[in-house]
Amino acid sequence: MSAKVEIIKNKILSENWFVLRNFTYDLIAKDGSTLRHKREVYDRGNGATILLYNRDKNSVVLTTQFRIATYVNGNQTGMLIEACAGLLDDDSPEDCIRKEAIEETGYNIGAVEKIFEAYMSPGGVTELIHFFAAEYDESLRDNAGGGVEDEDIDVMEVSFPTALEMVKDGRIRDGKTIMLLQHAQLAGWLKA
Repeated sequence: MSAKVEIIKNKILSENWFVLRNFTYDLIAKDGSTLRHKREVYDRGNGATILLYNRDKNSVVLTTQFRIATYVNGNQTGMLIEACAGLLDDDSPEDCIRKEAIEETGYNIGAVEKIFEAYMSPGGVTELIHFFAAEYDESLRDNAGGGVEDEDIDVMEVSFPTALEMVKDGRIRDGKTIMLLQHAQLAGWLKA
């Protein structure tokens, strides 16, 4: 089943950081009628995210960084606890997440497991996120992490039960991170 769509207008509104477009389109409804929609779509490219976990320590590695979108939407500090993530740019999802892991967390990870893909905000953002997981231990530590150039990232290792409690009490509010932690719990990788 695919939608019947005719694009009427595709206007670029901004090409500052990524591309914001205004679309006008006709959508043919199930009853055959035509619905005209006007929507803005933000194209920021696709990304990848990874949960680094350690079965022996029953822990995960997360990051904290300032996110302006959360700040302007009520997050008083603007700081967000997240799983390591980044935009694909010209890399494959797996190459991207390996590079992001070493830059953000300092871990030079080995084998990664692709879990799934998900659109995180399909009402207005094109981004498709590729979700991964990998085990880590101190032998994989290459550097202190913290990001590159214009990034200011803190790395944190927390017990898995603490991470789940942080979701419950609202300290972790990042969708991709919550999905990864819940997947780890459902898969039985770590003990709650």
